[in-house]
Amino acid sequence: MTHPAVTKAASTHIQSFALPVDQLGPQLDQQLITDALDVAGFSSTFIGQDRAKAALSFAIGMDMPGYNLYVMGEPALGRFTLVQDILQSAASEKETPDDWCYLNNFDDERIPQTLRLLPGEGRVLVKKIEALIDELLDTFPAAFDNPGYQRKKKAIHATFDDKYEAAIELVERKALEKQVVLYEENGAVSFSPVVDGKPLDDAEFANLSDDKRQFFYGLVSELETILNEQLIELPQWKRELSENLRTLRRDTIEQAIKPLLKQLEHDYITELGILRYLREMKPELIKAVLELLPEELETDKLEEMDLRSLFIGDFVPNVLVHHELMSGAPIVFEPNPSYGNLFGRVEYSSEQGALYTNYRMIRAGALHKANGGYLILDADRLLSQPAVWDALKLALKSGDINIDTLSDHAVTNSTIITPKAIPLNVKIVLLGSRDLYYLVQDGDDEFNELFRVLADFEHYLPFNAQTMKYMSLQLQDQIQALDAGPLTACGLKQLLHFSFRQAEHQRKLSARFADVLELVREACYYANQSGDAELTALHIQQALAGKQYRTGRISESFLEDIQEGQILIDTDGGAVGKVNGLTVLEIGDTAFGTPARISATVYPGSNGVIDIEREVELGKAIHSKGVMLLTGYLGAKYAQTFALTLSANIAMEQSYGLIDGDSASLAEVCALISAICNVPIHQSLAVTGSINQHGQVQAIGGVNEKIEGYFRLCQSRGLTGTQGVVIPASNQLNLVLNDEVVAAVEAGLFHIYVAKTVDDALELLTGVVAGVKNSRGQYPKKTLNALTMSRLAAIAELVNGSSDDE
Repeated sequence: MTHPAVTKAASTHIQSFALPVDQLGPQLDQQLITDALDVAGFSSTFIGQDRAKAALSFAIGMDMPGYNLYVMGEPALGRFTLVQDILQSAASEKETPDDWCYLNNFDDERIPQTLRLLPGEGRVLVKKIEALIDELLDTFPAAFDNPGYQRKKKAIHATFDDKYEAAIELVERKALEKQVVLYEENGAVSFSPVVDGKPLDDAEFANLSDDKRQFFYGLVSELETILNEQLIELPQWKRELSENLRTLRRDTIEQAIKPLLKQLEHDYITELGILRYLREMKPELIKAVLELLPEELETDKLEEMDLRSLFIGDFVPNVLVHHELMSGAPIVFEPNPSYGNLFGRVEYSSEQGALYTNYRMIRAGALHKANGGYLILDADRLLSQPAVWDALKLALKSGDINIDTLSDHAVTNSTIITPKAIPLNVKIVLLGSRDLYYLVQDGDDEFNELFRVLADFEHYLPFNAQTMKYMSLQLQDQIQALDAGPLTACGLKQLLHFSFRQAEHQRKLSARFADVLELVREACYYANQSGDAELTALHIQQALAGKQYRTGRISESFLEDIQEGQILIDTDGGAVGKVNGLTVLEIGDTAFGTPARISATVYPGSNGVIDIEREVELGKAIHSKGVMLLTGYLGAKYAQTFALTLSANIAMEQSYGLIDGDSASLAEVCALISAICNVPIHQSLAVTGSINQHGQVQAIGGVNEKIEGYFRLCQSRGLTGTQGVVIPASNQLNLVLNDEVVAAVEAGLFHIYVAKTVDDALELLTGVVAGVKNSRGQYPKKTLNALTMSRLAAIAELVNGSSDDE
């Protein structure tokens, strides 16, 4: 078969698809850039994201339960910065929340009590009670040396001694009457017989006759009975002595403590909670002094006991949350929302092999710190812990913060305390992705009830003078912090070009401003290394090239494989059923384009269009959908008067991994039609684009990377002036190509063509006119569509005729 020649008219028609240089990237006005560098007096208010700002303002203004906020958007869009700016503005106008303390519950130490105080009063109360303890330690045991106390103490002892002496004196008289002497030594009472007016010792008593000894034994036994009868109440006298002494000490301690506590009660006359605690503390304080501060205590023993720590551990409040007066509402960001970090925890110490704790070892969580204000959490980290998420929902619904002391310390030999709950009043701000939001919304019925407000962050910033001023101000602040020279106009222009490139749009800037700041930091490094006084476009390009070099090993390996013939890609000549497709590989934080050969074969049969990638389970759903559309397109365009009957195989050659996306469907249909009509495709051109069943070419992603990937291959082999790419016309607005590609296009060495329909792409790839149906539904002879329809009709007749023969 002879193929139609490329006519001069067809060549002129093809050139109409080529894009001029000024459409390959954004066109920036130099004066606009110069004006943007002048930021004197310009406010640094966050630019853009008006929809998110409105949602934030609404959520903050709705001071009602359930109006918590989910901030939707990808990282580096300025979510945290904007949220923090708006919250700080709102928090400064709100009242400072109260301080919260935990107190010892003297009735049941396992259930510590809560105390609510005015902002800043918590630490003041702690200092005052610590001062009370210091005064108490200074007072005792020195107070027991008071003459009045000693006099009363002696009187109590005298009462006891009088009773004891009276009993002993009575027994002694009885003994003398019976010729027996009573001895008292070291509290022990004994008797000795008297013979001839002289008490006998043991040896003398042993020399007495048996009758005498038995006589005296009887006397002594009788006297001991009398002694026991007289001293039968001695234990009671001793108990009375101890009790009277204890009462005296207690009264003395109470009299000494009373003025100290009275001053505290006067200071907090209006604070009922503190007054109640002071009254509950008074008897316990007296009891502690009685037990820990006796009248006489050795100095070494006193230091060993560390009495101050013991008193502080029992009586000083544990200030859980402290706020400075007039500081506004708190804003807390918890990067790791574990249960303990969010709800607080109870710490433990080891004592004689057992775990011990008390109210002083309760530690605040992020909810306590943010109570009365705002708490910012990372949604991904929070929702990856179902137990914490359930606990947070329960806290928001109940309005209380409970510390689960059993979750972290399920130990049998430990003291367990259950702190009383603290009322919760907080606005939660979750930072998360779009996919996570819809996933949780669909799977958790309580989510919409608790998080009623959505702040949706855009991926783009409007390109206008205000945005440029904002970016310039932020960039100059960053450069100044890095001690680099001032930013030049060409440097700002290069940074804007990078932002356009990140946005993949000629009229919008990327909202990922963090990426621009990262590039500036790297450019400052190169400027400082060179000792340059200014930050110019050269330094920006050095930073871009440096990152490309550091992360470009895999892309260079692909290019080397193509150059060495390991991967078969032609960039000149023609071939039937073969076309160069364009793909994007994303590995880590890098993305690069690389060509891939797509081939098609056609033969008589009734199997239809078979996607080899799908058959071997390498093609994912969207890619398979793109291939299946080809049958619909062929049937709608060509097979209106006959049955579409053919067998065709389509494959992306030398692909060994999963393939997704429908951006190869335009290349696939071109390869298929080339195989059907046996017209060769120019291998100097590569093509990308998606199609629908009506043959319209649709936009795809990664267009810049795809073009530059093919350009690098052509450049490495030598630019001939015939090479180029075919892209969807709707992607023209997404072109932000690098300087090398733009320069090659301007020099006529490389071309960027746009196609709106499959016919446009076929004319570019084959150089043959596609043809348009006339009023009779026929295509002009020798056009691609006529050849395709004729071949399809022939295959249908061949297949159907064979069936009839059978």
